[in-house]
Amino acid sequence: MRVLLLGFGPFPGAPRNPSAALAQKLARRRRPLLANLKRRAHVLATTYAAVDRDLPKLLADKPDIVLVFGLAARRRQVCIETRARNARSVLFPDAGGYRPRHSRIERGGPDAHVGRAPFHRLLGALRADRVPARLSRDAGRYLCNYAYWRALAHAANGGPLVVFVHIPALARNPRPHRRGRRPAPSLAQLARAAEHLLIALAAAGKARRPARDRARSRRSQSRAAAPRPRRSS
Repeated sequence: MRVLLLGFGPFPGAPRNPSAALAQKLARRRRPLLANLKRRAHVLATTYAAVDRDLPKLLADKPDIVLVFGLAARRRQVCIETRARNARSVLFPDAGGYRPRHSRIERGGPDAHVGRAPFHRLLGALRADRVPARLSRDAGRYLCNYAYWRALAHAANGGPLVVFVHIPALARNPRPHRRGRRPAPSLAQLARAAEHLLIALAAAGKARRPARDRARSRRSQSRAAAPRPRRSS
């Protein structure tokens, strides 16, 4: 089973983006339950142009699973995003200085793309590691939401199982936290939790594989049966 792990590079306000380190770390994990997963990590530059350039090439390799990590520094929990909105900010430039002119990603497109992953099962996998986590319906209006929208749009017709996970800012110097306030997780803690999430995601991907193969077969048969245009002399 092919797994594409994505993270992002730095962007204005976040000179260090731990999502890239998490994707790369998860690609290197050596566990028996991960042995049958062919993992590839890629760090996207936090620009609209990079997403438009790199994502189609990465998806052309036909991964079975696409797991994307992004940074949401103001959040205190790991958030599994259940949908991507047809929206982007016209106020905040990307890491290359580009600022979109239009607030909708796709004019005339749906208001949102909803993921097809078993979100509650994935949430349970994160919480089993005692990582504060929740489901979210708001992936923001920046590059995270944009990349998720593009990936879900690609996966709409029998494509890979796509999941986006927002992570909070990481703890640099562990120290006692205020009463009632959760401590920020470390990269090692997030990597362990992400490992269990990936195992749950792989099980879901394996279960849906026969249906996906049948859908591909039907599309291939349909293309083969379609009448070919006659060549003019």
